[in-house]
Amino acid sequence: MKKMTEQHLINAFAGESMANMRYRHFGIQAAKEGYPNVSRLFSAISHAEYIHAGDHYRELNLLDGGFVANSMGVFGPGDTLKNLGLSIAGETFEIEEMYPTYMQVAEFQNEKGAFRSFEWSYKTEKMHRSLFVKAKEAVETKKDVELGPVQICEVCGFTLEGDVPDTCPVCGAKKAEFVAFK
Repeated sequence: MKKMTEQHLINAFAGESMANMRYRHFGIQAAKEGYPNVSRLFSAISHAEYIHAGDHYRELNLLDGGFVANSMGVFGPGDTLKNLGLSIAGETFEIEEMYPTYMQVAEFQNEKGAFRSFEWSYKTEKMHRSLFVKAKEAVETKKDVELGPVQICEVCGFTLEGDVPDTCPVCGAKKAEFVAFK
């Protein structure tokens, strides 16, 4: 694998891993504050980030040794409103800067597996941001977000609210590959 794409996979793995842990902690905080649906949303998206990290990690199967990972991790946990703002900022960075750049480099370097992994994450992060914005708008009015079942594709991490499609619109996985957070 070309070195730039390899480093981008390492960075993406680190960023998605940190997002997984942040969202788990943010979910606990939301539950403490009496926002069970926001807590469930954080849990669901945490699971999607875990899947993204795993996809990136599998693309790095030929690495042997220690590497430094650089990723934009938002820090400074606080109340649920602050945590939603941090989450939106992190997802926005991935959508507007990180994944578009990583996909361009992977495509230029003809790293098809890395490109696919980046693209799956990129397409999913857009939905994450949208759901976090919806939750933040509710919490700003001191209300829990109205939220149906949150569905996560176990193959690519695609996330949606509502009914599961027959096939995942991102990776083509069958309906049975989705897990519901109700």
